[in-house]
Amino acid sequence: MLPPDRFRRLVREAQASARLPSLAAAVFSGGDLTWGDAVGAADAEAQVEATPDTQYAVASITKTFTAASVMQLRDEGKLDLDDPLSRHLPEAAHGGPTIRRMLSHLSGLQREPPGEVWETLVFPDEQELLERLGDAEQVLAGGAAWHYSNLAYSLLGHVVARLSGLPLREYVRERLLVPVGLSRTTWGPEPPAARPYFVEPYSDALRREPELELGGKGGESGLSSTVEDLARWGTFLCEPDEAVLAPSSVAEMHDLQVMAERDWTLGWGLGIALWRRGDRVFGGHTGGFPGFLSILVYSRKERIGAVLLTNSGNWPKLSETGLSLLEAALEELAPEPEAWTPEAAVPEEIVPLLGRWWSEGEESIFSWRRGRLEAGFASAPADRQPSVFEREGDDRFRTVSGRERGELLRVVRDGDGRIEKLYWATYPFTREPRIFGEPGSDDPG
Repeated sequence: MLPPDRFRRLVREAQASARLPSLAAAVFSGGDLTWGDAVGAADAEAQVEATPDTQYAVASITKTFTAASVMQLRDEGKLDLDDPLSRHLPEAAHGGPTIRRMLSHLSGLQREPPGEVWETLVFPDEQELLERLGDAEQVLAGGAAWHYSNLAYSLLGHVVARLSGLPLREYVRERLLVPVGLSRTTWGPEPPAARPYFVEPYSDALRREPELELGGKGGESGLSSTVEDLARWGTFLCEPDEAVLAPSSVAEMHDLQVMAERDWTLGWGLGIALWRRGDRVFGGHTGGFPGFLSILVYSRKERIGAVLLTNSGNWPKLSETGLSLLEAALEELAPEPEAWTPEAAVPEEIVPLLGRWWSEGEESIFSWRRGRLEAGFASAPADRQPSVFEREGDDRFRTVSGRERGELLRVVRDGDGRIEKLYWATYPFTREPRIFGEPGSDDPG
């Protein structure tokens, strides 16, 4: 069975079993849109069928754009992730949460703006949102636990606007949508666009959901997009364009900040959801809005991902289906292993560092790959990313990624200049296993 047939069957079975008015889907790989399809009615009353170019409200997937905007401003030196909110929004009543905690839903701020906005469907404008912050509760102590907060992202949107001098929507369009080529991603729908629906629980009838104006919200929601555009955005989050956002900053967005589920199947980075499936961790985000649900999910390592968009507000298996589509894509589209090719000779001063070293009864292997010094446990799985070092001076290296990131690796030599041992994160590494305190394991210098 060709991959498109497998993907098509998965999507159409999901649309039928979940009774979704329409479902648009895409799979992307290595920067290319590998497959896209849509089934069902984008507009049931007008009998308009959905296509991969149909726009849907993507709701909280908007948060990934807000987070990327914050990281751009951080890279420009306009904020620090550990700044308190009050440094950039002095009028905010709850000024204590840091930008980092707000990005990772650790601020402890209540979920929504004050008032019963999801009953009245009247959202405060920008000025009213800030003026009413005194009524918002700090429901948890900052950093105490993961607690999803749309209010926190609304405020982050105002931080972006305040520091950039541009309204958030204009900033996102100029700094992200246009440079990444997301021509069908807009603030609010542009035709052809799906209509939002509520599917009756005890019949197969549909009711139209209201189409909302968000007022002063926006950092947390408001974008509409297509599966093709979200595939491009997912590609960017796998392999970013440095002219838009530094790859190191996008990688930082995917660093785990907090676990959201007790079984460790869902964590959170900086604006990015992190799903664990077996030995793999996938990035992305979901979205939910009256009459719309969405998921973007991808594997950064393989640069393969999937998108699902529907115009129903109820689909309990949204995440499960999105993850299953991604796993199917990984099985079908994983690239063939690259042929091994020899590299240039190892620098002479690096050669004595290579091979097996012992510390704490654990064996590590130091290697030279792709022009850099690496280290990993001898017992680690083959696909485990090693620690990578950069030279900092004579016999000094800094760990720049992997285990012990940020720690110093120091080379200790004997009187004849031969390498006697290593100190990594202050732990001695020797050529033979030793117990703690055994003679010869103390630092002579």
